[in-house]
Amino acid sequence: MTDRPALALEGIGLQIGGATILRDVSLTVDEHEMLGVIGPNGAGKTTLFNIVSGVYTPTSGRVLLEGTDVTSMPIHRRARVGLGRTFQTSSVFPGLTSLENVRLAAQSRLGAATTPFKFPHRADTATTTAREHLTEVDLAHHADTRAGVLSHGDKRKLEIAMLLATDPRVILLDEPMAGVGSGDVPSLVEVIRRLHRGGRTVLLVEHHMEVVLGLVDRVAVLHHGELLAADTPEAIMANPTVQSAYLGEAV
Repeated sequence: MTDRPALALEGIGLQIGGATILRDVSLTVDEHEMLGVIGPNGAGKTTLFNIVSGVYTPTSGRVLLEGTDVTSMPIHRRARVGLGRTFQTSSVFPGLTSLENVRLAAQSRLGAATTPFKFPHRADTATTTAREHLTEVDLAHHADTRAGVLSHGDKRKLEIAMLLATDPRVILLDEPMAGVGSGDVPSLVEVIRRLHRGGRTVLLVEHHMEVVLGLVDRVAVLHHGELLAADTPEAIMANPTVQSAYLGEAV
C-alpha cells in the first residue's frame, strides 16, 4: 500500500447548457477503500461516475488515478490503466453463455481476438480466467447458461465477473442493486464485499441505505451537485448538515 490515493478528484465541476451539474467536488479515495456515494435523484452521483470513467469531461478540475492525470483520457485507456465500471442497466450479451461473456472480457484484456464464434480450448488462458471469475462471483454453475435467462441479480454478478476479467484496481459500481429482487440482494452484497476483501478499491453508488451502511468504509454525500460531507457511515448519519439537507428527502 502506498501513500498515494487510488483516486483523487480535484475541484470537479460540470456545466451543461448553462446549468451547473457539479460544483467544486474534491474527494480522495484511498487504496483498498470502499466508498459509498449517496444522494437523492439529481444530486450528481452518476454524473460524477461518468466523469471518473471518461464518459464526460469536466469543465473544471481534474481526475487522478493512482497519481496519473486521466481527466482527458478516453474510456478505453482508463480501462487499460486499471479503472473499471458497471452501469445502472445490464450490459451483458444475452445470447451468449455466462462463460462466453466473461471470456470476451478476458480476451480484450489479454489482447487476443475477441470473437464468441470460435470457442477456444477449455484450458486456454482466457477461458481459464473466465472460469476463475465466474467462481469468484458464485456463477460457476451457470457457466453454460445463456446470459439472457439469468435472474437480474445473477446478471449483475455476471457483469462484475466481466469487469474482473479486465483486471481493474479501481472499480465503480453504479447502483448494482437496481432492479434486483430482494431474495438476490444478500448474495450480491457478499460478492461486492468479496471484491473489497480481494484488495480492490471500490466506489459504490446505491440508493439502498442498508446496503451502503453495511458495506462501505466511508460515505460521500452529494446534494445539488455539491459534496456535503465524506466520513464514516456513523458520522454521516449523525451529521447535522446532512440531516438538514435531507429533511423530507430520502437518501
